Amino acid sequence: MRNFDLPGRSPVIAENGMAATSHPLATATALSMLRDGGNAVDAAIAASAVLAVVEPHMTGIGGDCFVILAEPDGTVHGLNGSGRSAAGAQAAWYRERGFPKVPAYGAHAVTVPAAVKAWEVLAQRFGTRSFDGLFSDAIRYAQEGFAIHPRVARDWPHHVADLAADEGGRRHYLVDGRAPEAFTRLKLPALAATLRRIATEGSRAFYEGPIAAEIAATVRAKGGFLDEADLGAVTADWVGTITTDYHGHTVHEIPPSGQGITALIILNLMTELGADRLAPGSAERHHLMIEAARLAYAVRDREVADPSAMSGSTGQILAGDFTRALAKGFDPQRRNPDLSLPPLPQADTVYLTVVDRDRRAVSFINSIYSGFGSRIVTPESGIALQNRGACFSLEAGHPNEIGPSKRPMHTIIPGLATSDGRPSIAFGVMGGAYQPMGHALVLSNMLDHGMDPQAAIDYPRLFWSDDGEALEVETGVAKAVRAGLEARGHAVRAASAPLGGSQIIAIDDANGFLVGGSDPRKDGCAAGW
Repeated sequence: MRNFDLPGRSPVIAENGMAATSHPLATATALSMLRDGGNAVDAAIAASAVLAVVEPHMTGIGGDCFVILAEPDGTVHGLNGSGRSAAGAQAAWYRERGFPKVPAYGAHAVTVPAAVKAWEVLAQRFGTRSFDGLFSDAIRYAQEGFAIHPRVARDWPHHVADLAADEGGRRHYLVDGRAPEAFTRLKLPALAATLRRIATEGSRAFYEGPIAAEIAATVRAKGGFLDEADLGAVTADWVGTITTDYHGHTVHEIPPSGQGITALIILNLMTELGADRLAPGSAERHHLMIEAARLAYAVRDREVADPSAMSGSTGQILAGDFTRALAKGFDPQRRNPDLSLPPLPQADTVYLTVVDRDRRAVSFINSIYSGFGSRIVTPESGIALQNRGACFSLEAGHPNEIGPSKRPMHTIIPGLATSDGRPSIAFGVMGGAYQPMGHALVLSNMLDHGMDPQAAIDYPRLFWSDDGEALEVETGVAKAVRAGLEARGHAVRAASAPLGGSQIIAIDDANGFLVGGSDPRKDGCAAGW
């Protein structure tokens, strides 16, 4: 039970359905869909479409989408809705021109946006509503305008210079050359028209015809390789989830090309090293989790890529003998100095989860990667294009080396746990590279230390900086913990921004309720009925 003398929020408890998203308008849309008889899939897609409008720096139809869906009988499905590089992308081209890495932004960072295809594939198999019905709120907000919420207003100004340098960025996402301010109204009529066309004609309207032609022409005019054939070849693929067991629950992640395997490696190491025996607010626990994460991320950066390019199997990486060998790299008294982690661009993402009356659980994540993605916006259709290509490597022979029509190692990961053959926790943590660490933390908070979903989300976080040289700690991390980490060899500094964001819905079958939480680091909320 939380201390009611302090700022905070209680978990939301409801019976008939629940949604948790990073924006209150999206949560309201999802809940309205549930109350109107739609299922969790309908509600999740409708909410994601709204988020593409009201959090355009975080997500959009120019990005990618991953989903884990648990049916009421416990059957679990994974959907990889990540786009590929252009067929003309060659690592040698970059190396010959002196690129040290794939650019973080700009035309060479753009990959095919697969989110719209993923939404359609998901809706056709498991939904009950057409795009026309699912997009109505998103279209209305884009056409008539929506309020800029405080966290959105905090983030937007960081991207003004890049948006101002792009024709579409200036036209659609700046107001008199500035970021829109909190509590003001913003309209996105071009995006409304694009959404309206997709709602009427389906994903074909996005991947063929005038919209696709504009996307390709915009990227190629800036020196990129993406063309209309790349867009027309998009797929969203059903995949089996990969799993590990943690304290009575089976934890499901999307397999590579996603980085979900990293979260499972961390959980395996936490089991092997006895993390549950350590007090939640202790330096010992934080040190163990950070070191387990550093070991896991080193595996990610060495192994994880488009599965067609990986040399090892997920089964080998998640095997007990691999975990035990990896655990030898942990010293409870010292930071491992032999681990070096490459930097990745700062990332922005939205995660949402919905559970319906039948206990169908959807864990859903959608992203354009960095703030406003590649910082390229199509001038006529108003689409911010993702920069997911920045996740590729230029190291010759690396499994994640950029190549033709290839999926990059992907950071966005939905999570889902099952227990006794039924869905038990739908969860996710936003924040680029932080996400696997976040998955392990919120699950440990709940399963090791008995926290409810909201308390598990609220708990203070720490993670290493973009350059990998220091641990960035949120304000809530106690001074004694900071000192204990420094004594173990970690450089520690205050986090420049909140670490990620999260949504969780736990299914309490014993009492017949859903228990949800939403991250105060964002503008969103959980709601049920």
